[in-house]
Amino acid sequence: MSHIELRHLRTMVALRDTGSLVEAADRVFLTQSALSHQIKDLETRIGCSLFIRKTRPVRFTTAGKRLLKLADEALPLVHGAEQDLARLAGGTSGRIFMAIECHSCFEWLLPTINAYRESWPDVELDVASGFHFAPLPALARGDLDLVITADPVEDLGLAYLPMFGYEAQLAIARDHEWIDKPWIEPEDLSNEVLICYPVDNDRLDIFSSFLDPAGVEPIRVRHAELTTMMIQLVASGRGVACLPNWALHEYLEQGYIVVKSLGEEGIWPTLYAAVRSDQRDAAFIQGFVDIAKSTCFDSLVGIVTAELG
Repeated sequence: MSHIELRHLRTMVALRDTGSLVEAADRVFLTQSALSHQIKDLETRIGCSLFIRKTRPVRFTTAGKRLLKLADEALPLVHGAEQDLARLAGGTSGRIFMAIECHSCFEWLLPTINAYRESWPDVELDVASGFHFAPLPALARGDLDLVITADPVEDLGLAYLPMFGYEAQLAIARDHEWIDKPWIEPEDLSNEVLICYPVDNDRLDIFSSFLDPAGVEPIRVRHAELTTMMIQLVASGRGVACLPNWALHEYLEQGYIVVKSLGEEGIWPTLYAAVRSDQRDAAFIQGFVDIAKSTCFDSLVGIVTAELG
């Protein structure tokens, strides 16, 4: 029998976690055709089918379940060894003083920090709060070491490591007059109250990628610090709010709101980890980005793989 490779185990885990060939292919950075070919090759090697075709979510055969058991045992050991080797190669100490421009991102940031501290105990890690100046220039100056942002700024000597893509969607009340619209046009917002986080408009996707290019302004902007407060205001008909699809998923599932795409194609930003170019290959920096991406793809609904463009 031909040997089983780590890529096969990672593919099986992706299939189980996502429940579909399309999403699993995205998770392991393959086309759907390449993923199907890999699975057929593996089934030929072992002489067994791994899952029942045309079922969603994917239903695994006994052979598939056995491979998943192996993956659950082996992949954490491999990942741990890779991290140990990275420490040996690149050093185990460093500092990550970080800031985050995405208010919604605290949902995944805290578990990421906890996992990172366990894997990289000798790295000093802290999150800056109360920043009253632009984080990216502060990163370039050396005041910060990493910034989570969806708004890259060129000519600062920074490297932007893509974490994931997401759709910026508009949350509306369940009885809103737009309930039957297939998507929202910029002009629709000219008579609407827009509820936003208290940040500059040019740092918000709905302004930079949707309203500003069309020369449209909402009738009023209302600020709220917390996502839950924004959702409550939307649900009670006091305005609409643009938030990442993964941040809206829970409230959509519970029936508090309805969501609409911005334009027929939707607005799809990318979230980056920005670092200074001279630190982009540092093992402890790459370790943080890898753990953050893994945490996000394990826990957030609706995000997609982002490539460096």
